[in-house]
Amino acid sequence: MKTTYIRLTIATAILSGIYSCKKGEATTNAYETLEASNEIVSDSISSVATMSVKDKQFIKTADVNMEVKDVYNATISIEKSVQELGGFVTNSNLQSRVISEETYNTSDEDAMLIKKYQTENSMQVRVPTSRLGELLTLINDEKLFLHSRIINAEDVTSSIKYAELEEKRIKKTGENISELKTTKDKVKMSDENMSENNSQQFANLNVTDNLKYSTVDIYIKEPKLRIAEIAVNNSKNIDNKYKFDFLYSAKNAFVEGYYLIQRLIVGLIMIWPIVLIAAIAFYFYQKNKSNNKIQQQTKEQNTAS
Repeated sequence: MKTTYIRLTIATAILSGIYSCKKGEATTNAYETLEASNEIVSDSISSVATMSVKDKQFIKTADVNMEVKDVYNATISIEKSVQELGGFVTNSNLQSRVISEETYNTSDEDAMLIKKYQTENSMQVRVPTSRLGELLTLINDEKLFLHSRIINAEDVTSSIKYAELEEKRIKKTGENISELKTTKDKVKMSDENMSENNSQQFANLNVTDNLKYSTVDIYIKEPKLRIAEIAVNNSKNIDNKYKFDFLYSAKNAFVEGYYLIQRLIVGLIMIWPIVLIAAIAFYFYQKNKSNNKIQQQTKEQNTAS
């Protein structure tokens, strides 16, 4: 009884805020955070999702953040519901975020890889605005815990009226330009007017599309970590097995030594001019040293005589 009273109070406050807004400024935002509950919530999904006001046009969007029992199954269910309601999925990013992983060796050849991970998905879907409430109800049925749900209804009535006036102005400007004499200035003005008209048409198409289809961003994840057990090879034992082979290493060392000798010989051949000059210099040095020694001996003999 108390819960029903709270819901009626919230709905009354939202509707009161809508009717009290000034024309052109009315933007309704409804934010709800609900606690987890095992009971099925009939939940009219907030009057914002199904709101219809005479002479008003709203662009409606929603954002849902919740935990589910199985992200994959919930994703399939939501996508199916969107298609059945005449909508389509624009983005779905399902991934498993790895929290930790450890490898445990069970034998010389086998091991077990243990991964702890959490699966999550960020989705964006578009559904006919008239069926937004139905989709939110179906999404709500998948929840274990609802973190937040935001529903926005932006009043674009004034913007649409302004766009209509702009179209008339651009059309009138085009007619005035067409009456001018053909000059370079006329061509430039005509081109600019056409570009402005294209931009206005593009903006109108966007508004029309957003009025027809509501965008819903959905983030779902699982409340607990999952564990994956994957059989793998015992890589540590294999590394130890092939880490060092004496005969193979010795053979490679012998071959590398042989190639080193070859490189040294080739290096010496490359510097033969330097070796030749050094040999000639050494020859003359030795010859000069020998002559000096002979002269010194002769001088000593003459002194002795």
